[in-house]
Amino acid sequence: IGALAFGASELVFSDIKGKETLKESNKTLYELLAKAKRENKEILTLIPKVESLMIRNNLNEIHNTVNNIIKTIEENPKKAKSINNFFEYYLPVLIKIVNRYDEIENQRLSSRDGEMFMLRAKKMISEMNEAFKKQLANLYQSDLVDADAELKVLDSMLKADGFDSTDFNINKEEEK
Repeated sequence: IGALAFGASELVFSDIKGKETLKESNKTLYELLAKAKRENKEILTLIPKVESLMIRNNLNEIHNTVNNIIKTIEENPKKAKSINNFFEYYLPVLIKIVNRYDEIENQRLSSRDGEMFMLRAKKMISEMNEAFKKQLANLYQSDLVDADAELKVLDSMLKADGFDSTDFNINKEEEK
């Protein structure tokens, strides 16, 4: 009975023993994600400080996108190849730009240079928002290609077996 209990426990707990955490398996990536989480929290604290609704909306979207990128990388560390620049450079620079923007906004500087900076900063924050969204989409690009290929194969098989999308009212559902 003891031997059976030992064998059963080995089978049950072997998965737990075999799984390494991200911290154990890739300390550099773990540290990068931890830093990104801290900086993302900082973005969240900056949002209410900024008066511009456009910038607040962009920062909210960036915050949510960064959260999704972090979750995606934590769940599948193999997708981390292209995120270094975003977390090592873009995120910290974004925080610096937003802090500078907030300072100038609070000083109510109406000089030409101050206004030019604020316009450029608004444009850059908007562009960074789009860049982060593209980065998230790129993380799923291979998954989308695989899923699209599966859909094409399924469609071919249905047609080969004498079924058509009209048989399933798919087109009518899409029109609705």
